[in-house]
Amino acid sequence: MPTIPGAPQSGADHPRRGTPTNDDMKFPQPIPVAEIAQKINATLIGDDSLMATGINEIHKVEHGDITFADSGKYARQCLTSAASILILNEKAECPAGKALLICDQPFEAYDGLVRQYRPFRPLDAVISESAFIHPSTIIEPGVTIGHHVVIGKNCYIQAHAYIGEYTHIGDHVTIQAGAILGTDAFYFQKTETGLKKWRSGGRVVIEDRVDIGAGCTINRGVSGDTIIGAGTKLDCQVHVGHGAVIGKNCIIAGQTGIGGKSVLEDNVVLYGQVGVAQRVRIGQGAVVSAKSGVSKNLEGGKAYFGIPAAEIRVRQRELAALRLLPQFYKDFCRE
Repeated sequence: MPTIPGAPQSGADHPRRGTPTNDDMKFPQPIPVAEIAQKINATLIGDDSLMATGINEIHKVEHGDITFADSGKYARQCLTSAASILILNEKAECPAGKALLICDQPFEAYDGLVRQYRPFRPLDAVISESAFIHPSTIIEPGVTIGHHVVIGKNCYIQAHAYIGEYTHIGDHVTIQAGAILGTDAFYFQKTETGLKKWRSGGRVVIEDRVDIGAGCTINRGVSGDTIIGAGTKLDCQVHVGHGAVIGKNCIIAGQTGIGGKSVLEDNVVLYGQVGVAQRVRIGQGAVVSAKSGVSKNLEGGKAYFGIPAAEIRVRQRELAALRLLPQFYKDFCRE
């Protein structure tokens, strides 16, 4: 990679600190479920020999994870999910191999665990001592890099970008000026006294050969990862919500907004100012035209347009019919 005038180029000029880590919301070591129950003052039902290995939201849990639900709909999802330990506010029949932790406020208990094991720690330096940056990577002036960030080989981080805590960046990644990665999830719990903010314990993961345009904003997950797949290109001023997963070799044009927990499969193209609602899946190879609004899942391999987005050929027929309405009214609807 070419040298950028004025940019630090060596370990002597710009320290490459820390060691590489792979920190998602996994505990440093497994924790007995009985200990978790005691921490949150919960009644334990089920397998009391289980060991908790991490914390995750219901949409991304795996074996060993703790998750929670405080409504019947999500409680049913919890009981059939891959999670091993479920924090609930009502007793239920415990599936084999799982444990239920019954308490009055599952959200408070869950959020408290996240805050305990991923505590808030303000940044007290431009580049955290715990960050790892490969010596071949170029960091321009004014870049801020948070705690436990990992940045791989031959990356180029332009001036005044912000890389938030626990962000993991692969090799050959370009992040243009003013991009902001690893901001808090836009995620709040409704309470009687107002909206309570969740502690964002997840990460942003940028895979190899990704380009991120100037002024992009990418939120980290609440407890899971926000992922930008290898080879994907983001134009300027794209927003990616918490826990979204974008596949490989996608192209996303400027001023597009992608809601939290949405999934874009490989080779998806979103033209400018597309809006994608939360928890929507867009299939592999789909193309969505500019200014479209995606409010439901879209099949792969097709082109879409409109609000709400529909196949282009369908929308074209509708628009053609609309153009004929004045004449239709004139010919057939006059008294």
